[in-house]
Amino acid sequence: MKLFHWRSYSYSEKMVPELNFTTVSNLTTPVPGVGGCPPVGIQLEGLIMPPVLIIDVVLGLIGNMVALWIFCFKMKTWNPNSLFLFNLVIADFFALASLPLRIDALLRGHWVFGDGMCRINLFLMFSNRSASIALMTVVAIYRYFKIVHPHHRFNHMTKRQAAFVSAFVWLLVISPRVPMLAYNHIKGSGGKTQCFFFTSYKEASRAIIFLVGMHRILTVLEFIIPMAMLLFCSIRISSFLKQRKMGKPDKVRKAMRMCAAIVAVFIVCFLPTTVTTIGVWIIRLYRPWDCTAFYTFTQLTIVSLGLNFLNSALDPIVYIFSSSMFRKALLGLIPCRKDEGQNTESSSGTQSTTQQELKSLTTNKGSEAT
Repeated sequence: MKLFHWRSYSYSEKMVPELNFTTVSNLTTPVPGVGGCPPVGIQLEGLIMPPVLIIDVVLGLIGNMVALWIFCFKMKTWNPNSLFLFNLVIADFFALASLPLRIDALLRGHWVFGDGMCRINLFLMFSNRSASIALMTVVAIYRYFKIVHPHHRFNHMTKRQAAFVSAFVWLLVISPRVPMLAYNHIKGSGGKTQCFFFTSYKEASRAIIFLVGMHRILTVLEFIIPMAMLLFCSIRISSFLKQRKMGKPDKVRKAMRMCAAIVAVFIVCFLPTTVTTIGVWIIRLYRPWDCTAFYTFTQLTIVSLGLNFLNSALDPIVYIFSSSMFRKALLGLIPCRKDEGQNTESSSGTQSTTQQELKSLTTNKGSEAT
């Protein structure tokens, strides 16, 4: 049995809003004289998104607060990799900062924070999604050069140069999102106001249509290009270590776990949104009468948006696998691990002292015999 069965309706692309935490009924409101898919009446984001986003915020704040504490107070020395990971923490915090207002709007059923906060909220959501993707890619590329091309000048990057790279990444991802701050995204009035991204095409200028198109293209390219680079780095690192048989097996496994962690987080968090976005494009272009397919991909897109912010909760896994200094500092916060580390240091120190004493004793005996 089909979930929805419609006759052949036609709808204009100009009346279809951008899919960002909007309701299905709002997406499909027909325009008199234009036609359109009848409203479904199921507000899926009101049922699924609040608990998903609450989980994202709770897990993300716990993990990233611990990470921020370690970076600021426990790591004695920094390197370029640490700086890249620190910027990733900052991006996650900004992304998480945008979610409480969005959760409130979903629970209330309308937006109460005004146009200014709506613009800032949407800007933080999208710009920090892009920043997380870009910085994860930089971390993977940095590790690739460290392992596969150890003598490349890229490996001699100073902390100052790493700071410039981080600043360039932020500038690159923020620039396309700045126009969001220039337009009103409030839809409706009174107790029915909603904060959507460029809500409708019907009365939009060419500039807004261009910006929405650019946003859609970026959503896809921000996944495809970094994903290709991540897979390339992971495959080359794996192949290089296996062919050269460099280092101990544990070292090889650690490098592979780092690559696998980044790729896994990337796929889980960003692949669903990319697939559903492409699906909506195809339906709009080639099957504009297929309301069942349109509703299906609309609802899948709404659900997949929650996974984007799960990235902020999973990024601490990337920190653990990507930085030995971060890993040691984290283990130092665990009492039993800390005691084990102290015992190990004490034991190794005792063994070293004993060896020195034996060596000294042997030398003295040799001199006496002479």
